[in-house]
Amino acid sequence: MSASWIVGGALRDELLGREVTDIDIAVEGDPEGAARELAAKLRGPVFQLSEAFGAWRVVDRRGGRVYDFARLQGETIEEDLAKRDFTVNAMARPLVGSAAAATPQTGELIDPLGGQADLEDRTLRVLGRAAYENDALRPLRLARFAAELGFTPDAETERLTAEAAPRVGEASGERVFAELRGLLVAPRALDALALADRLGLVRAVLPELAALHDVEQSHYHHLDVYGHTLEVLERLIELEDEASGELREVLDEPLADELTRGQALRLGALLHDIGKPATHHVREDGRVTFMGHDRLGQEMVREICRRLKMSVRLCRFLEAVTRHHLVLGFLVHERPLDRRAVYRYLERTSPVEVEVTLLSVADRLATRGKNAERAIDAHLELAEELMPAALEWRRKGPPPVPVRGDELAEELGIEPGPELGRLLAELAEAAYAGEASDREQAIDLARTLRHNPER
Repeated sequence: MSASWIVGGALRDELLGREVTDIDIAVEGDPEGAARELAAKLRGPVFQLSEAFGAWRVVDRRGGRVYDFARLQGETIEEDLAKRDFTVNAMARPLVGSAAAATPQTGELIDPLGGQADLEDRTLRVLGRAAYENDALRPLRLARFAAELGFTPDAETERLTAEAAPRVGEASGERVFAELRGLLVAPRALDALALADRLGLVRAVLPELAALHDVEQSHYHHLDVYGHTLEVLERLIELEDEASGELREVLDEPLADELTRGQALRLGALLHDIGKPATHHVREDGRVTFMGHDRLGQEMVREICRRLKMSVRLCRFLEAVTRHHLVLGFLVHERPLDRRAVYRYLERTSPVEVEVTLLSVADRLATRGKNAERAIDAHLELAEELMPAALEWRRKGPPPVPVRGDELAEELGIEPGPELGRLLAELAEAAYAGEASDREQAIDLARTLRHNPER
């Protein structure tokens, strides 16, 4: 086997005492040959990652590790390390013996750029302006590493990052989204977002979010729209941490794009009010309104999903939580809710009835202006009533209408069409309310509704 070195994040994580699952190996010779040799010994799959750079991946299913092989970038390992992004990722260890036994502890540490010292100081230091010029995405990676590691960039790195931030949008949408996703699910997401905002990274990749700065709100709010949005995310993360039982299971369920439902909801919290700047209005009495920001926000979310190449499944989820995040709040004034009202809430917000209920609580907790305590108490009381119903809806779905559409049409002597659809919708609501539990009751109610639609 050609001379090879373990490089990058595996060494960083090993020195930090973190679990190592992804191992990058720089190969002096042929990466394909080295990868196929390891795959044969591990009896795992091997495939090419990049034709341009000749990178190959081996998956060790039994050991739970992934090995990426790439050709050495330069004549020596030191030249290779100098072309990386940050000092903490610019260390290497020579691979001694078979790659099948590769671990970060293999060989003596090669650290020509002071990465180990920066790890000890918990500092992120970019390897000069060229590091950002060589890859437009790297400034955003800085924020993601800050979120994952809890490290702080030094002053020169902050300066270079702010200088390079406008170019981040030149990277592909998939790569930008991958970094945003990693940032949002990391332990220090809020601190990293503050850093990303201060350095101009938010404006570069999510200008819709950056536009929320300095947008004033009504006296029921204590923050501008941007500050409110970040507090909603903070409250949502707290609610996630407290979740247990069936709600915990829902939040932990995989959704799409390597995100669970709970993690995707964090992105939903970040985007839920992006329609506010364009709908901002001050009435004659001085009150600030944002009429229709939920509908406009849904359209803007769809465009963001397209730009960042998110999956259709994730996009529909984000659109739905944005579109329906106000629904529960409006119902507070209609308490107590009967079963029909609960049905209409669940039917309207499905299939995000659980997630949007939780988001509405975070939204309400982050709204602490005039009459805040009373409004928060009322909202939380209603959410506590609706969440069990939402979880049951998610688990079982709505109760079936006890009569088929074709049977109902025959009994009533009507043709399939809008009227039949209206009656079936009414019967579904009645079934949930316990007013049409069998076929005969359903047909009798349909006859009544047909002749008295306002019943």
